[in-house]
Amino acid sequence: MIASTDGATAVDGRSGGLSSPTDTAMLVALRRRADMVLVGAATVRTEGYGPPSRAGLRIGVVSSRGEGLDFTSPLFTSGAGFVVTTTDAPELPVDTVRSGRSGHVDLADAIGHLGVGIVTVEGGARLNAALLDAGLVDEINLTTSPHLLGGTSARLTAGARERSLRLELAHLAEHDHYLFARYNVAVSLPVAPS
Repeated sequence: MIASTDGATAVDGRSGGLSSPTDTAMLVALRRRADMVLVGAATVRTEGYGPPSRAGLRIGVVSSRGEGLDFTSPLFTSGAGFVVTTTDAPELPVDTVRSGRSGHVDLADAIGHLGVGIVTVEGGARLNAALLDAGLVDEINLTTSPHLLGGTSARLTAGARERSLRLELAHLAEHDHYLFARYNVAVSLPVAPS
């Protein structure tokens, strides 16, 4: 994920305005070690996802109903893209993994059905929040972009329940004023009552 120094995750609705060539190279490196990529449907639409450059890598698009996706796009026509959705979502013209009902994808069950080792998640904020709420986050790779944006852009886990999740810094690098950090999840602490 990428965020500005004041926590914004997008410029004009897209993360690309925060990125750099080195950030893009980091994304490619993370994809190289992944068995599969998960990404939210809104992110696929706004960022214009296509097929991955690495042969055999599949991209699961998480969508509560499978609606609003362009199944004629290269992501899906290449066979790399599939949809992770609910059991009661309509039939879709691409491969699907179905878990959960009534507009709520059961991510833990769905990921279990995928039968893969390393799943890299590329956002957006609502998918990140759902994974955090389900206890499915074990590592965060975060690029901090040297920009202050203001505005109302979503945070990395917009909509997640409030909690204190302790992270341990595993790696930190800098290039052209961008910070690249890898955090491992340490301990989840209860939130004190207000």
